[in-house]
Amino acid sequence: MKIIELLPETWRSLQERRSRLPHALLLVGQKGLGKYELAKAFAASLLCESPQTDGQACGHCLACNWYAQGNHPDFRLLQPEALAVEEAEVEEGKKKPSQQITIDQIRALDEFFNIGTHRGGLRIILVNPVEAMNRNAANSLLKTLEEPAPGTLFLLVSSDPMRLLPTIRSRCQALAVSQPPAARSLAWLQAAGVSPGEEWLALAGGSPLLAIELAAEQQGNWLGRLAERLAGGLQNDPLLAAGELEKMIKESKGRLTLKQVVDGMQKWLIDLTLLSTGCSLRYFLGYESKIRQLAAMIPPERTIRLYRALCNSRREAEQPLNPRLFLEGLFLDYRTLFAVE
Repeated sequence: MKIIELLPETWRSLQERRSRLPHALLLVGQKGLGKYELAKAFAASLLCESPQTDGQACGHCLACNWYAQGNHPDFRLLQPEALAVEEAEVEEGKKKPSQQITIDQIRALDEFFNIGTHRGGLRIILVNPVEAMNRNAANSLLKTLEEPAPGTLFLLVSSDPMRLLPTIRSRCQALAVSQPPAARSLAWLQAAGVSPGEEWLALAGGSPLLAIELAAEQQGNWLGRLAERLAGGLQNDPLLAAGELEKMIKESKGRLTLKQVVDGMQKWLIDLTLLSTGCSLRYFLGYESKIRQLAAMIPPERTIRLYRALCNSRREAEQPLNPRLFLEGLFLDYRTLFAVE
């Protein structure tokens, strides 16, 4: 199944803009919906010399061949170095690739703007994710958006648009990417060989591409290990749990981050809150019985208070810090849910 078949409504909205393209288009939606893949497909269709009737790129013309090989002269992709470099290519002991889009990457576009386009066509810059820009890069991009070069389209992809400068958001035409229906997402997961699809889709909050990512990461069993530790409640040893997760993070070589661990804990807390208020489980479907038992022991206000604290922890997880101490703090805070007053 192609990304266009997963998100046909958004694809039609993109096609409706072909005749009057803005200078900057911002695709927003929750993580793992396929926004980046859709943006790439749209860029390919705009650069294609013989697009199909539904707007898709033909895949056979010279422009499509250039694009498929990653060297179309009128296309640039800006993304963190960490996304561009395969983990297997990062030698041990080498400096870790950057998680940010830097000002040097934005400045490198100056030469791109000063060169004429191929056959007088469109010039496209795809930025993914745009919130990965550091402040200097964001300010530099803002200047470019304020005085856009003619015949240029910026395709910006974001899962967290509130982290962008308001002035950047105001200079973009926003397009919301909605969550596809569950049946369509489950068909996508089945085609990808992900099983059980319902449980992974729930853990991903309804985002099928994130569900595939989580299922692949589960080969290291970090999510299952986290759930087992959290299910232990007061019996869980915070220091031992922190040690286990720290080891998994090191062994993942960058595929598992502290931020992902915090996200997993937040989802667990949401499920605790939902069951304590008589609502249905949302994420950890395989742990409903245990979560229900824990929810009966915890005042809902404690869960909500810890969830808010984890929002701060999520931001801290993006900064350089001691992983072991950070994880110990998370599990010790979780333990306070069960304290007897």
